[in-house]
Amino acid sequence: MVITHTKLKRDSVGLLQGIFQSLGQVAPAADIAILLVASFSISGAQTVMSVIIGWIIYALWMITPYEFSKIKSNSGSYYAYAAGATEKGRLGPITALSFMYYDITGAAFGILGLSSFIFLMAPEVTSIPYLWILFAGIFTAFIIIVTYLGIRPSLNYTAITGLLEIMFLLIGSIIIIIRVGGHNSVVPFEITGPYSVGFSSIMFASVFSILDFTGSGVVTTISEEISKPKKNIGKSIIFAMVLTAVALIPAAYALTVGWGVSSIGSFASHSDAGLTVFSRYLGPIGLVLLIVFTINSYFSNGVSKATAVSRWWYSAARDHVVFPETIGKINEKHHSPANAAIIWAGLSFVLDVIMGLIFGPLSAAFVLEAGTGISIVIVHMIANTSLTLYTRRVNRFNLLKHGILPSLATIIGLVVIYFTMSDIFKKFLVTPSAVNDAYFVSFVVTILWILLGGIVVTLYYRIKKPEILKDAGEFNMKSRT
Repeated sequence: MVITHTKLKRDSVGLLQGIFQSLGQVAPAADIAILLVASFSISGAQTVMSVIIGWIIYALWMITPYEFSKIKSNSGSYYAYAAGATEKGRLGPITALSFMYYDITGAAFGILGLSSFIFLMAPEVTSIPYLWILFAGIFTAFIIIVTYLGIRPSLNYTAITGLLEIMFLLIGSIIIIIRVGGHNSVVPFEITGPYSVGFSSIMFASVFSILDFTGSGVVTTISEEISKPKKNIGKSIIFAMVLTAVALIPAAYALTVGWGVSSIGSFASHSDAGLTVFSRYLGPIGLVLLIVFTINSYFSNGVSKATAVSRWWYSAARDHVVFPETIGKINEKHHSPANAAIIWAGLSFVLDVIMGLIFGPLSAAFVLEAGTGISIVIVHMIANTSLTLYTRRVNRFNLLKHGILPSLATIIGLVVIYFTMSDIFKKFLVTPSAVNDAYFVSFVVTILWILLGGIVVTLYYRIKKPEILKDAGEFNMKSRT
């Protein structure tokens, strides 16, 4: 049975909103504040290489949603692609669990990241115990309210502020690079050599760099609401990937040479390294603008993520897979899956507060984001396989686009997981610390959640409710172009 209806409002947004649905989730200014710090702590002066590798890997992974978007329009995104890949829907539950893990842990980027950024920007507030929880609560309330009001006002907000953010980061990075002058260097582009941290560390840092670009494919979650989805979804992915590269790759290099290649080891340990570099070369105006855009970037990330999460949870709930139908209930006035947004934000807030109390907001954000990175890599690998299976199922298979390239993307994903696992285990065994131990636990929990949980849930549906899996992910607005 193929479902042929949707309660989401069609033609609510267009190409521009689609582009910035993706870019809002990428949140480039916020990446500079939190995720690039993690990359610098691992790959040092070669951080720009980890960013470039991360972008290339993610661009390759974007082939799958790009190709799927031309065939299927379903707000379930990667879940729906995987569930519909086979006639019995067996890849649906494990993809849903992996995607859900990414959603809940990934909220740390906004909830804890914003709190950490405010603390780093104004250290005096750290003297007030637990004040960061208030910031986290305000952030959570904001994204719930804006998402509740519907997709058009939400994405108009992310589009306007996102365009200004990209322009500022690019112009600011160019100014820094020019003003650095003779201190520009080729060292940041060396993978091996006397000044390199080593290929393994660069690849581990690329996990965080992949997260810098994560979100470019979530425009697929608004497939049932964007005009001409089979054209505009693919265009949105391409434009978003180009703009993320423009915003983040020059910025990574500018921060490296602006701080100083010879002293880059102190970058990650400095309380506000990104702000320091922008202030040094762009003055008070550049500093204030970076602060404003970074704070807004966290908020736009939260809105974009809530939009994406609520849509694919709605799709899975509509299919009765993993989520109960009540989670997918649509608000009749604003046409938004309000229940899904509220439940996701609430669960994420509780998890982030618990982790923040244990490790502090900044370290907790890094630990949770490690699990986020691993889970989204697995989601993409399953989606790559799904593209091959689905195109063969509907007789649209192309060897290069649907066979070779997705397989290559999956192999690269396995390489990333290998180097991540290697680095995490090495630090756990050689240099034990509270944070390194937490990275290890985060990795183990992530794998158990996805593999063990996925096997158990899949077996449950196969044995108890095979008819649900058979219909999962089948919704497709075939009449749309």
